[in-house]
Amino acid sequence: MGRWSEERVTGAAPDAPSLAAARKLARPGPWSETGSNDVLVWGKCQGSGKSPYQVSVDIAAPAYRCSCPSRKFPCKHALALLLLWSRGEMADGGSVTADFAEEWAAQRADRAAAREHRQSAQQTDPAAQAKRLADRLTLMDAGIADFARWLTDLVRTGLASAHNQPYSWWDGVAGRLVDAQLPGLAEQVRAMGSDVHARADWADHLLLRTGRWWAMTKAWNKRDELTPAEFADLRVAVGWAMASAEVQSSEAFPGPWLVLGAHRSDDGRLQQQRTWLRGPDGTVVLVLDFAAQGEALATPQLAGALLDVTVARYPGSEPQRAMFTGSLSPRGLVDSLGEGCSIAEALDMESAAVALSPWRDRHPVLLAGVRVCPAGPGWLRDGSGDSLPLVGASLDSLLALTGSHPVHMFGELEEGRVRPLSVVVHGAVVTP
Repeated sequence: MGRWSEERVTGAAPDAPSLAAARKLARPGPWSETGSNDVLVWGKCQGSGKSPYQVSVDIAAPAYRCSCPSRKFPCKHALALLLLWSRGEMADGGSVTADFAEEWAAQRADRAAAREHRQSAQQTDPAAQAKRLADRLTLMDAGIADFARWLTDLVRTGLASAHNQPYSWWDGVAGRLVDAQLPGLAEQVRAMGSDVHARADWADHLLLRTGRWWAMTKAWNKRDELTPAEFADLRVAVGWAMASAEVQSSEAFPGPWLVLGAHRSDDGRLQQQRTWLRGPDGTVVLVLDFAAQGEALATPQLAGALLDVTVARYPGSEPQRAMFTGSLSPRGLVDSLGEGCSIAEALDMESAAVALSPWRDRHPVLLAGVRVCPAGPGWLRDGSGDSLPLVGASLDSLLALTGSHPVHMFGELEEGRVRPLSVVVHGAVVTP
């Protein structure tokens, strides 16, 4: 693996405070027993305690380990070590890998080998595969039936009664859905337990979700009548994941792929990174990366970057989820994301997408000539006078970037609001 650039290291930071703290540690003074090889970077960082922290980074995965108590990944120590390494300022410990780094790498290799062995054993026994599929469908059918009864009871008692229920009530329903191997539905129900107390429009939001959940139970019971794309979308909604090996074996689509924008989220249990790409034929796809707490997400790609890489697409309606299938090589940066659309046109495209896949929560849009208006939480207004409220945006940052001038902006439409992910200003694609 080649040496990372400092820009790539900063892109791996989980947040600005971690990066700021790492920059203070990115000097030789606190470090000892540092070294690197083609795959690993390691070192010890002296903190406030007696024993220095042991830091190891797998630059190929990437993956990070540090003996400090921080729950952020990568932590400030791993980031500081990478900064030193990227600048060539790290003392070379020679070719012998430190014991703590070698032990960690061996454990990761053992786990990967065991996982590959299990997957290989499962794939070589068609009868066992068929039985597992039948058992799972039986379990899911029972879970959907139980969920439909719960929805019926919820409507019978009135949606207003749900507002008074404790979080444990919602969590209990979510737990039963997890047991029925319906984790996607479970996450939606669990999130509603917070939404009904946190959102001012909780009644409208709950009504929308309840209707969608009911339609989902009906669609599941008629899954044999759905098209392959419709069933694939339903699988995603209920949380039945497709094995990545199946996707990798499908047709690969070459680039260059343009990075339109990306967003990271963390619900306390699972980290997610969404990266929107556009291919040379105009096809838009979504690359999803997940990491549990204690694990590291993939390094985010820079908005406006052209990537020489092949992708394979998951089944489903457009825009489809995709995954990288080959080595990734940045080609450079663009100064424009292309032609955008008006707010009215964006809403029309969203309506058409919902008609094909009613389970989707967000839709990619490239808006043309929109101004940022500072009223309330912030609004976008186009030349026709149409407006959309902003969500998940730093209004001060957007105003500073755009100066309230018309700009092209890429973002996600979500429940009638837009989340900005990139803005084209002064001939550059910028992340707000």
